[in-house]
Order: sequence, then structure tokens, then C-alpha cells
Amino acid sequence: MKEMEKYLRPTPAIDCDNESIKGKAQNLTKGQQTSADKAKSFFYFVRDEIKYTPLVSLDFFEHYRASSTLERSKGFCVEKAALLAAFARAVGIPARLHLADIRNHLVPDRLKKLMGTDMFSYHGYSELYIEGKRVKATPAFDLKMCQKNRIIPVEFNGKHDGMFHSHNLDGKLHIEYVQDHGYRADVPVDEILAAWAKAYKMESTEQFYRFIEPEKTQQEVPGA
Repeated sequence: MKEMEKYLRPTPAIDCDNESIKGKAQNLTKGQQTSADKAKSFFYFVRDEIKYTPLVSLDFFEHYRASSTLERSKGFCVEKAALLAAFARAVGIPARLHLADIRNHLVPDRLKKLMGTDMFSYHGYSELYIEGKRVKATPAFDLKMCQKNRIIPVEFNGKHDGMFHSHNLDGKLHIEYVQDHGYRADVPVDEILAAWAKAYKMESTEQFYRFIEPEKTQQEVPGA
């Protein structure tokens, strides 16, 4: 159980001791008794009420903090996974962040051209320890975005893994998990930014913002 304890403690990004996190966690699970039911409630709130966008500002650590993501009601995969983990820890469910490279075979051409690849480096999802086992939960793509882009939404019942589907509603190849980077107790911001700089041939954070700026003027797109 000692191993589990560090996944219950607050961290700089997974700030489960924040009053807004604790208050929302209690509100979302009012009357619920099991960890699975609570985790399910957290998942669907984060999936659908926190809008997915890959085009958020990342220049300050504050932007990765779970309470900040809750306040602005939007974020990309890592931020949403950190928020789900924070909710879980706030009610005594051990949770951590898991990172992996994924290939999005349906990434729009304009974004693929900007990135130079259809690989999304350091995609993040949550792992929750429920009823004696770890279950994976990927709350990144909200339901409205899935419906608009004919993506099969990820479902989660708190008992079985909820991961991206390999194909979309039309049977086209969509998400492929390529390389696993393991789990973390907190969001490794510097590690993620360094991996992005290497993957997308960007030498600085400033260059990253120049990279995403053209996309901010267009429709937000499904990524990771």
C-alpha cells in the first residue's frame, strides 16, 4: 500500500488538495459509494465538460495544473488526464498519469503538414487503482468533437480500461499506440516539452507557439 500512497498525495500539477477540485469531486460523487461509480462520474465530466483542444498555451506550468484546467473548462490530453487523476485522489482513489506516443491516421492534412508527422508525442491518459487493479481511462476527446468527426467515443465504467479505438465509425484506421513512456506521479512538463521539441523539430517553446498559432484561427482538430 505504500506504493499507492504517492498516488494519493497532491503534486504541483495534480493538485487534489485544491478547494475547487475537492468541492467538485464531492459534488460529482454525491450519494455514490463505490470507487468505480465515482471514477465513472469523474471520467464523463472530464471527457465532456472539459472541451478538448490541442491549441492551449503551454508557456507556464500553471496551465498544466488540474485546478486551472477545471477553471478554464478546456485542455489537451495531458491536462485532462491530470484533472481526472486529481479528482480521483481527492476522494481516496490512487491515480497517476501514463504517457505514450500515438499515431493518428486521420489527422487533418494541414496539421500534419505543420507537425511534419501524424505521430503525437507524449499523449497522456489516466490510470486509476480501483478494487485491487489498475484501470486505464482516456478522457481526451469530448463527445461533441467525436460526433462531429465520426470518432468512436471512449466509454469508461470504472472497472475496465477505456482507451482510444483503433478505427473510427466508418471503419477507417484511426489511433495506433506506438511507444509507451511509462507512468508518472505528476506531469513531467520539462520532459514533455523536450520530447515535443525533438519530435516536431522545434528548438524552443517559442517555436512551438509559432507552430500552433496558425491553427488557432481555424477549426480545432482532433489530435492527442
